Amino acid sequence: MNEQNATPTCDVPALWMEHKTALYHYILKRVKDREMAEDILQEVLLKVYHFCLTKSGVRNLRSWLFQIAQNTITDVYRHNQKVKTTDSFPTLAEEDEQQAFQEALPYILPMLDFLPEAYARPLKMADIDGMKQAEVATALGLTLTAAKSRIQRGRELLKAEFITCCHFETDKNGNLISFDIKESCKPLQELKKKNT
Repeated sequence: MNEQNATPTCDVPALWMEHKTALYHYILKRVKDREMAEDILQEVLLKVYHFCLTKSGVRNLRSWLFQIAQNTITDVYRHNQKVKTTDSFPTLAEEDEQQAFQEALPYILPMLDFLPEAYARPLKMADIDGMKQAEVATALGLTLTAAKSRIQRGRELLKAEFITCCHFETDKNGNLISFDIKESCKPLQELKKKNT
């Protein structure tokens, strides 16, 4: 079963340990006060416990947690009658997109190693190093048509590797909003352990 669509178990300590740092930074970024961020984080924890007692299901745990955090921030500002409104906050979808992209970024370069060199190298030069396709062609001794073809094929292969190795969700515009490495993708799981 896809983990993103699974109903969460109520192992609140494990859930909290996995997400509390990201939640804290999410809250702190919005309230700009460490003490208030800690207080809101504790309120979010209480809401998570309360939710788990009701045993309701959630499609996307990460989005759900951040939505609770956003709602709690809004409640605190309303209660304290602060001037800042939720209109000044990035939307949850924007936050998810930025967060998911930042989480995925460290794994994209290593995934290039899964591709044949003939496609990985021109793709890296064009999409990672920012070279123009004509420059890639010259550097690799290829025609412009061949370079474009290899870059496009490299993108397709990288996308296939991404689908094979990662759980992810996109919004209606195709923007990445949630990301995690599949247990079955051993090379990236090892890299994930090193990064944490």
